[in-house]
Amino acid sequence: MGKGTGDKIEGKIDEIKRKGKEAVGDATEDESRRAEGKKDQVKGDAKQARGNAKESVDKVKKSINDAFD
Repeated sequence: MGKGTGDKIEGKIDEIKRKGKEAVGDATEDESRRAEGKKDQVKGDAKQARGNAKESVDKVKKSINDAFD
């Protein structure tokens, strides 16, 4: 498992939580629950982006190492 995989998984979990909170907020017309869902989405997107960046850095490092081997 790559260094960024954990961040990507956490991001997906936040995305799932967001969907649940927004659904509850929509069903109950609870704006604060909807806002919590949007907050979770932002957190999830950031974690996934961080995971993607880590994986990209790992790929570059591997390419550089392979070039010198």
